[in-house]
Amino acid sequence: MKVSTFFFGLLLFLSSCNKDSDKSIYQDYQGLWVLVKMSGNTPDSETTGQEMGWQESYKFNSDGTFSKSREQNGTVTESAGTYSAVKSEEGKRLELTFASTSDIIGSCLGDQKEVLLLQSSTVMTSTWNQCDGPGLEYEKTMKID
Repeated sequence: MKVSTFFFGLLLFLSSCNKDSDKSIYQDYQGLWVLVKMSGNTPDSETTGQEMGWQESYKFNSDGTFSKSREQNGTVTESAGTYSAVKSEEGKRLELTFASTSDIIGSCLGDQKEVLLLQSSTVMTSTWNQCDGPGLEYEKTMKID
């Protein structure tokens, strides 16, 4: 009985540690990230503020879910899914998987995935420009509890 109680307690302890570490990973990215700059493939094609082709934001939640919103020509389009944080030689990145197809997914492969590179704790860029999409830069604006 003591052995099974010990193993149950150890299992409970280990599972709570994993949840805490996952939660702290997501807390690093949690919050609202707003598009602040767009650039094209031609020199001097950078735009900011209301001059950009659309306004856009991501809301990252501490449970590994996100939502994306884009306002273009008076129409708001929203989509959502899950994300994971990945560390690589290039640095930290967020890999997003959308729950359904949407016109606002900025992907080189035309699938339901996006990759965002973390330049710092408050600046993030899209990888869409690697396949002739626009260069997109986002800034973290507030923490969401």
